[in-house]
Amino acid sequence: MAFDFALPLRITQFIFAIIVLGLTGYVAHWYNRYTYSASPGQINFLIFDAVWTILAVVYLALTPAYSPRLAHKFAILGLDALTCLFWFAGFIALAVFLSSLLVCTGHVCRSAQAAAVFGAFEWLLFLATTILAALHVWRSRGSSSTKGPANLEVHHNGMHNGV
Repeated sequence: MAFDFALPLRITQFIFAIIVLGLTGYVAHWYNRYTYSASPGQINFLIFDAVWTILAVVYLALTPAYSPRLAHKFAILGLDALTCLFWFAGFIALAVFLSSLLVCTGHVCRSAQAAAVFGAFEWLLFLATTILAALHVWRSRGSSSTKGPANLEVHHNGMHNGV
């Protein structure tokens, strides 16, 4: 019996999104309170990424188990791929922004750097689940099944009958 990687990956995606939300929220608050300019767009985009991920992971983790009709394999693949793209753009944009700063010291800068690192890890996690979803779509291409990938489903009874 194969180990189901989906639930640990989804839980990690959710936890990292909460971490990035906290880090970027702190940086955005600092910019809005202590400078004369608004927080940078790169920080705001990572805040969006984190909120988007929380919503996406709730759908991706719970829908296959509790509402299988809504867990279409192409919807799961598309949502995973889109979220992967968002994280790639977000962490790269923040890393480029941070590298262009003349001075980057203190807690705020370290928080922004940590957010970029966690963003990179989020991208890798979503790359992994996107590959798993794409493999499922590829393997089930001849069937009329629209059900999401078995190895990406959370079964509320604890049983796994997937690949």
